Amino acid sequence: NQDRRIIMKRNILLDLFFSICLLISCDAKREYDNYISIPNNTWNQGNNVEFDFMVTDTVSKKNVFINIRNNNNYEYSNLFLITSLRFPNGKEIVDTLQYEMTDKSGKFLGSGFSGIKENKLFYKENKVFPIAGKYKVNITQAMRKSGAVKGIEELEGITEVGFRIEKIN
Repeated sequence: NQDRRIIMKRNILLDLFFSICLLISCDAKREYDNYISIPNNTWNQGNNVEFDFMVTDTVSKKNVFINIRNNNNYEYSNLFLITSLRFPNGKEIVDTLQYEMTDKSGKFLGSGFSGIKENKLFYKENKVFPIAGKYKVNITQAMRKSGAVKGIEELEGITEVGFRIEKIN
């Protein structure tokens, strides 16, 4: 009976070990990955989402993504964002980006089985960070209703905003 318990414990430990190895190997590309929750799933126009990250590799190319998690309260087929990338030397690059959030029939794009969809959106492709040090990316929603000049103050349905850097193999 004691031998049986030892074998069961050994099997559990082996299963745990292989599960951890699988999780680690599945995300071997990840260099940086972080999410910030949006309070009340409503992204206020003045609420900038900021991520700080360190760069030590100034040679290798990376793919950089903005990850958006939305729920069924998101009413639009697209998403406009304004991003600023601040380099360690203070230089800043500002981009206005547009992403499709639904297909032509209005079905949300992205992955997920529940009411939350995750969209992995390209921000920079084959990017080399030329300077080692601390970088900062700032992301702001810039949605407007069709024909309106003033932006949407409270964009409902965005639950989290993420920022991810992946190694290119």
